[in-house]
Amino acid sequence: MDCCSQKDFDKKESDIKQSSNKDDQNSSLRDILKKFIRQYLFLGIILIIILIFILSLFFGDKFLQKSDNGSLINNDSASGENLPTFSETVSLPVRWGDLGKRMVEAGVIDKDKLEQIYAQRGGLDESSKKLLYGSDNGKLVISPQNSGFLLNILWAFGLINKSPVLEKGPMQEERFGGAGKFASTGGWTLSKGPVMNYYSAMRLVELTPEQESLVESVSKNIYRPCCGNSTYFPDCNHGMAMLGLLELMAFQGANEKEMYDTALVVNSYWFPDTYQTIAKYFAGQGIKWKDVDAKKALGFDFSSSSGYSQVLSQVEPVQGGGGNGCAI
Repeated sequence: MDCCSQKDFDKKESDIKQSSNKDDQNSSLRDILKKFIRQYLFLGIILIIILIFILSLFFGDKFLQKSDNGSLINNDSASGENLPTFSETVSLPVRWGDLGKRMVEAGVIDKDKLEQIYAQRGGLDESSKKLLYGSDNGKLVISPQNSGFLLNILWAFGLINKSPVLEKGPMQEERFGGAGKFASTGGWTLSKGPVMNYYSAMRLVELTPEQESLVESVSKNIYRPCCGNSTYFPDCNHGMAMLGLLELMAFQGANEKEMYDTALVVNSYWFPDTYQTIAKYFAGQGIKWKDVDAKKALGFDFSSSSGYSQVLSQVEPVQGGGGNGCAI
């Protein structure tokens, strides 16, 4: 073998050794990576899960969006958490004074008939008796326990108080055959004499023309989910009671916003499941119940029976029980 051949052989042998060393290094690097992945992959997955959970706690309401078909995607706030319960006692910005006593004296409330009804329900408590017979009552309060009683005494007040809504509104349309055929009139069985003897019969509170105009305007935009009519057409107990509440508030100087805000509170206690469901809908829009526009929530699109049906097409109803039906 000549010297050139020997040199070429040595060079090839050296290249082979270098290549072998590189392969060994690459193999070692792969082993290290595999070991790292095995040790830290599981930990990384756990950290990612924890991070996602933390983000969902702080920013969960930001991820609520509508699906392509318009139905709401559920999250915690829209599925039941953080919704109003309507379980507290709420003070209303309206003074009752001696109206209960005056209605008993007028005969629109027969105290014996009323007490007989409530005897079957455990009897009247002291606060209810004071509203019925007392002379110096302050602001009304509403709670799940007394919402039915407030409904009844406001019903009686709305029925007897002299009102252009009752005398010139839809209740008097000939197609209905007379105002005495509605649930709000024929259903009031607690008067001493025929119910129509008390229909818009007394000025228990006397409103100015401006106050009467305010009542008419607001009443036309406050609906109730038991039917499709506004308070301007008070054909059931809820409508007649709401009319009475609006008249009393207007008489005491309330403005339009105060009337809507109070009406939403009262309706929410008379129909708690309905308004929890409506609150759930607004939560799906990213609006907390305390920030909901009362006038909008009380309008046809949400609080009428057909409007509420549209709400139900987008959210599951809340079913907690309670509320007050269209009877005494």
